[in-house]
Amino acid sequence: MGKRYYCDYCDRSFQDNMHNRKKHLNGVQHHRAKKAWFHNFRDAAAILAEEQTKKPCRKFLQTGQCGFGSSCRFSHMTEKDLANLEQQIEDERRRKEGPIEQGVAPERSVDDWLSRREKRRAALDSGREPEEEEESPQHLDVPPHLLSIPDLPPSLLPPPPTGWNQVPRTEWG
Repeated sequence: MGKRYYCDYCDRSFQDNMHNRKKHLNGVQHHRAKKAWFHNFRDAAAILAEEQTKKPCRKFLQTGQCGFGSSCRFSHMTEKDLANLEQQIEDERRRKEGPIEQGVAPERSVDDWLSRREKRRAALDSGREPEEEEESPQHLDVPPHLLSIPDLPPSLLPPPPTGWNQVPRTEWG
């Protein structure tokens, strides 16, 4: 029977040869299915920008239904829907900028960690004590929402600012 080609966008399969594949990939149905697939993953800002350029669909506003569905060239969003989208965009923007505005230190990057590690290693190799960075609670790499959870197990709690008490070594056995 031979190999078959399956198109994920169109949910169909056909005999895999150069002519059939090229014909399918250049076809209108495939382009529409591919566009619809990627249309599902747009962010709120892109949806809002597109919907604001469209005129409202009269049929949808009058009856609540439109025969063209998602392929209608007019907007099926009400003023309330557009306001909700704008609010969602504003919330996303605040979430991205939030920690910096609230005075919380931004997350450390891997590059920062690697550079601190190299400095500590260089200090140890040269025989001097490495400079201890002050680890205040706000500089810990603990997400703030974890600190508000009650009854966390000890393994998930951040170390106390003063450090752990040294327990005397005892011999077992």
